[in-house]
Amino acid sequence: MLTISQIHHIAIICSDYEESKRFYTDVLGLTIRQEVYRAERDSYKLDLQLNGQYVIELFSFPDPARRPSRPEAAGLRHLAFAVPDVAAAKAALEQQGIAVEPIRVDAYTNRRFTFFSDPDGLPLELYEH
Repeated sequence: MLTISQIHHIAIICSDYEESKRFYTDVLGLTIRQEVYRAERDSYKLDLQLNGQYVIELFSFPDPARRPSRPEAAGLRHLAFAVPDVAAAKAALEQQGIAVEPIRVDAYTNRRFTFFSDPDGLPLELYEH
């Protein structure tokens, strides 16, 4: 049987590298672990961490294809971040001009959650732990 110990990272391809870099660092507060420019691909790779844990690889490529992002489309549905207070996190995002959906309550866990999007429309969730 395969033994998986944890999720290592999530890879995201963005359409505007500088805008996405600012969003994930300045807005969401992830820190840069390493930034590399790969000339042969005309691509940046930004390794981001949260609380010292490597979590996201942010890639730029020249003219990446757009991906449909409908709520019930097949594929990755969203990326969720745990927060201690969803209302406070929602307010912090809105103060920075980020549109955030109304807070909902998970019918099974009774925990509060909400959704917003990154600069490319990738659905992101805040989930109260």
